[in-house]
Amino acid sequence: MTPFEIVFLIGWIIEEVIRFPHRRRYRKELRQKGSAHSRMTAFGVILDMLAFLGMEIVPLFAIFSTWLDFAAYDLPVVLAWLGALFMAGSIALLWLAHHDLGRNWSPSVDLRQEHKLVTQGIYAHLRHPIYASVWLWCLAQALLVHNWIGGLAGLVLFLPVYLTRLPVEEGMMLEVFGEEYRDYRRRVGGIFPRLRKR
Repeated sequence: MTPFEIVFLIGWIIEEVIRFPHRRRYRKELRQKGSAHSRMTAFGVILDMLAFLGMEIVPLFAIFSTWLDFAAYDLPVVLAWLGALFMAGSIALLWLAHHDLGRNWSPSVDLRQEHKLVTQGIYAHLRHPIYASVWLWCLAQALLVHNWIGGLAGLVLFLPVYLTRLPVEEGMMLEVFGEEYRDYRRRVGGIFPRLRKR
């Protein structure tokens, strides 16, 4: 195991620790109250499972087994350190997003009855900081896990989730929050902050 694979594993553990209480609370509240607005489809669930496979299972398989050694590649050390920075950025964004969303977080495309539009904290700069966090994670994975399969699986398998899920989420937010969300979308960037306000 290389030092940079250890960095990936530490990042993986930290992100799971961040997510765990939010997932547990979401499941409990979903059992009690249900979902008021849901746009999750069977196809979306399959894409989510594939992305999970690409970002968590396949890289661990590449690190802990020899079966994917044929796909190993070398990178300059400076790029691996850049991967460590991306991992730190991913962790920071994930923590901020969960902190600022609180009970409004959902792992799927749904909103509950008491759902509020969150526009403060990190959401004052990005509408989709969790997606930004995932993209940083995928880049970090490619730079820390030096394997064509284990390193790039996250980028390849998260892309379809992003391309299909984001428009559905945006549409649902417009449907539920209307002009308030339109105004927010005009002011705040998606996964990149706006350099100039519209």
